[in-house]
Amino acid sequence: LLNAALILFGWFRYRALSDELSILSDAGRHAHALAQRDPLTGFLNRRSLSEDGAALFASTRRRGKAMAMLTIDIDHFKSVNDLHGYAVGDLLLAHVAETIAAIAPGTSLLARLGADEFACAFVFDSAHENVADRIAERMVAGLALPFRTNGADIHSSVSIGIARSDRDCASVDALLRNADIALHAAKTAGRSRHAWFDTSMERSLQLRGELEAGLRSAIPVQEVVPYFEQQVDLTTGLITGFEVLARWEHPTRGMIAPDVFIPIAEETGLIGDLSLSIMRQAFAAARDWDAGLTLSVNVSPLQLRDAWLAQKIIKTLVETGFPASRLEIEITESALFDNLPLAQSIVGSLKNQGIRLALDDFGTGYSSLAHLRALPFDRIKIDKSFVSSSLDNPESMAIVNTIVRLGDSLNLPTTAEGIEDAAIEERLRGMGCAKGQGYLYGRPLGAAQVRRLLAEKRLLAQRPDRSVP
Repeated sequence: LLNAALILFGWFRYRALSDELSILSDAGRHAHALAQRDPLTGFLNRRSLSEDGAALFASTRRRGKAMAMLTIDIDHFKSVNDLHGYAVGDLLLAHVAETIAAIAPGTSLLARLGADEFACAFVFDSAHENVADRIAERMVAGLALPFRTNGADIHSSVSIGIARSDRDCASVDALLRNADIALHAAKTAGRSRHAWFDTSMERSLQLRGELEAGLRSAIPVQEVVPYFEQQVDLTTGLITGFEVLARWEHPTRGMIAPDVFIPIAEETGLIGDLSLSIMRQAFAAARDWDAGLTLSVNVSPLQLRDAWLAQKIIKTLVETGFPASRLEIEITESALFDNLPLAQSIVGSLKNQGIRLALDDFGTGYSSLAHLRALPFDRIKIDKSFVSSSLDNPESMAIVNTIVRLGDSLNLPTTAEGIEDAAIEERLRGMGCAKGQGYLYGRPLGAAQVRRLLAEKRLLAQRPDRSVP
């Protein structure tokens, strides 16, 4: 009996130990999988891509083939998280991963490199580069379609950088770096597209890094300064105000155009500080101009995500002594697409202080008429792309005329941008367009130049009679 009990005890103990070992083995396999795979998508992680990619890179060279590395990044992914929440963001990530896996060649290495960045590596015949082009094009097109979840359409897009192993590349890590550089080029070119790496991109990226570092130090010391573009009453020819533009007076590179540094400011989160610095300088320069002269200031779409934007602008007005009634804030249609309720809240706070609101670049964005109803605009600005081509293009002229008539029917005066020809000015005047701006009236001027211009026209003192053309 004792022997039987010992045997039975030993058997139970054996089973318990076996179960424990099995659990430990499963846990080990699970831990190993977690160390190699992204839990949300099941793709390789960055470390595993580096390891598995190195083996594929070496075998590709031995076989005389080429290895393509695609880095894929979701455009404006942060906006999805901000507007819809992280749960929806995770669903979008999983959807992107599924789409990539469905389009990529079956033997591809697929990885999630970071929050919203993926990689796809595969072997192709070096003489047929268009294979990678077609795959990238299908990914861009497939991921531009709306993703429906919880009864709502999520609009997104991806940018893709491509590098190949047989061109200026000694390792898989270098290949991945080159693809990242190409990805940045695709984003800079406008997003929702793909770009191939070439060595000139490295110099461009280095220059961008230098400009970013310079911009960070330039904003506090006011190297980026306001320039002023005249706005003219088309009936009287009188100056009614100025649009405020930004120019970077670099100590060694000279004047840097805004289309170079504004995108850098937006991508690096510096646009808010830059805009407030420009406003502060412009308000200080214009506070003793004629009381009838206004300032128009553009607000970036990124700034409209800042719930404290209105308070920051009002604080700057108070500190500089510039009247709120002389300020007009310009908002583009695309800026309203991200978060209309927040934009309405910001605009409401500004309007309560007497600040006016203009819809900029009208006709080039989303649902123009809907946005005219959604916010209490005081003015419509006609985009220069329509104005500058209106003499030669009947369709552009028809669009301009329609916008002016629409403004009249809604009691919203119009301002035409990009007037460079007296004949265009005459057409606009005949249509009933209220104001105009453009090189016909002179190029944008620095603060000192504007002051001399206004002194000549006796518009520095606050004078009720502004009859000087």
